[in-house]
Amino acid sequence: MKGLDRRLRLRHLAYGLAGLALAGGLVAWAGLVNIGASSGHWSVTNVALHWVMRNAVRTYALLEPAPPAGLDEAARVRRAAGHFEAACVFCHGAPERPSPLLAARMTPPPPPLTHVAEHWGARELFRIVRHGVKYTGMPAWIALGREDEVWDMVAFLKALPAMDDAAYRRAALGPQGPEPTADTALAGCVRCHGRDGGSDGGAFPVLAGQSEAYLAASLAAFASGRRASGVMQFAVDGLEEAELARLARYYAGLPGLGEAPPAAETASPATATAAPGTGGGGGPAAGPGAWGLEIIARGLPAEGVPACAGCHGPSSARNPAYPRLGGQDAAYLANQLRLMKAEARGGGPYQRVMQVIAGRLPEQATDADAAAYAGRPAGPAPAARPD
Repeated sequence: MKGLDRRLRLRHLAYGLAGLALAGGLVAWAGLVNIGASSGHWSVTNVALHWVMRNAVRTYALLEPAPPAGLDEAARVRRAAGHFEAACVFCHGAPERPSPLLAARMTPPPPPLTHVAEHWGARELFRIVRHGVKYTGMPAWIALGREDEVWDMVAFLKALPAMDDAAYRRAALGPQGPEPTADTALAGCVRCHGRDGGSDGGAFPVLAGQSEAYLAASLAAFASGRRASGVMQFAVDGLEEAELARLARYYAGLPGLGEAPPAAETASPATATAAPGTGGGGGPAAGPGAWGLEIIARGLPAEGVPACAGCHGPSSARNPAYPRLGGQDAAYLANQLRLMKAEARGGGPYQRVMQVIAGRLPEQATDADAAAYAGRPAGPAPAARPD
């Protein structure tokens, strides 16, 4: 009898659960579930969803990489601030716009981020920025492989609580402020690269005077997604080919990489600051500046690395499709070499060549090569591709 009673109770429980599932399905099928954002969530729903989200972020953050050295560098903050202003402010607000109208109408409403660093660790912020949050409006980073860009955004979020209106505007819009022009495409570029196309303290690559052909090809690669960047793919999204070409022409026509100061021909910071060597045969013992110049001129034959000057020249490129490296920002060059080494940068017709070369370049040589090019003068762009 006891066995029969147990089976009956289980059967009744199964019937009850099936009935509840059927009733729920009928309610959903009839369209009686209100999915309107205007009603918001019940308080218990908000609490439950936030509890689940915090637990998930805390657990999955353990799988994310450790924060890199120099996470608090000003250049990192500046690199992410312009993207935050373009892509994030309309939901999360900023010190000068703490309560955006759109956010209040969303369910759940995006939280203000002015104090986010007080509640989340660096790896947890990395997890949220990189992968987004389901069932909210928070998207994943456009280019998941660009960990360097995600860490830049984490650096910005950690610096944001200490920013007042003026500090935020300087970080997000640059020292020149907003672009007073109806040219919205150029205004978007100016937010980060400025009107002069400079590096702004090493935060960005120098665009002024870069080869027009290279800039145009790079913008096209970003627009098509062949070259991954959560920042630049967003920035050029929707721009027509003619607009991209016009932007490339604008920055290529500015004085910069194409007009080196005369003194640079006789004094290079890279060689002036070289550490005294002990080996006399190249390599780190000869000093990072001297070693970098040697790599440019002769390469690293033992590693199978050709001379950089063979394509990029000692100061200006031998082909208009190649980027000019002389006078470029050292941190930018080093980061691009590391992205190529990890095969995380592509888009150009010569990407595989550079991925192979960068993969053979020793880690110390990467920084030495970049520093040497940053200290070299920049020559004029080639007029045409050589035979």
